[in-house]
Amino acid sequence: MLKKVLTWLVVAFVIFYIIQRPEDSANIVRSAGSALSDAATSLAAFVGSLV
Repeated sequence: MLKKVLTWLVVAFVIFYIIQRPEDSANIVRSAGSALSDAATSLAAFVGSLV
């Protein structure tokens, strides 16, 4: 029960934040995408160096 309530609170906060600060939200998503891209590139380089 507590997990479900906390999940809904987090979702509500995220929606509120997106509505209140759309530019900041976009920057956070952009930064996360960039970090995932860098991690994928590093992983690919690591796997490539094993061969």
